[in-house]
Amino acid sequence: MHQVSRDIYWTPWSDPGCEHLHVDFGPDGMTALGLVLRRLEGRHLRCRYSLETDPEFALRELRFAVTSDGDAAPKRIFLEADGQGNWRIDGAPAPELAGCIDVDIEVTPFTNTLPIRRLGLGAGESADIRVAYLPLPSLEVSPAEQRYSCHAALDPQGGRFHYAGLSSNFSTDLAVDSDGLVIDYPDIFHRSWPR
Repeated sequence: MHQVSRDIYWTPWSDPGCEHLHVDFGPDGMTALGLVLRRLEGRHLRCRYSLETDPEFALRELRFAVTSDGDAAPKRIFLEADGQGNWRIDGAPAPELAGCIDVDIEVTPFTNTLPIRRLGLGAGESADIRVAYLPLPSLEVSPAEQRYSCHAALDPQGGRFHYAGLSSNFSTDLAVDSDGLVIDYPDIFHRSWPR
């Protein structure tokens, strides 16, 4: 795979906010930088993250920082994973995340790209996965069970997937572009640029 760089902007459907994502796809994996400004549950959040995957799109590192109303300093978390389901949080082993390969950050649709690309599902296929779920603003990571089902496999025109949060009883259809980046996440996020 040759190096491809993308810049994406998303906007929440209801609460005010926006995200700018810069992502690089290359032979060694994917790297991303994100900036999220968001009002969530009555609090104004300012979030920055950097993320790295291996060539198969399994998470290797996530650095995340959030500042909310009244915080004197950002809250930070550093997640490391080996792609085999073993994790460390801020340098300490995290056995509670055993078996998780992907991460799901509450305030961005970007992390849906990781399992979509990693699983490589064809039309009609589905997979149940376990992810490390990162809620805001607490940053208290916990495992969550999810299912991805493919309605239309990734191709140069994009793809369509059904996402189900098995732990939360939430589900929706996701329209994505040819790189697996979300275009429309009904009632949650929509891409504001590029359309």
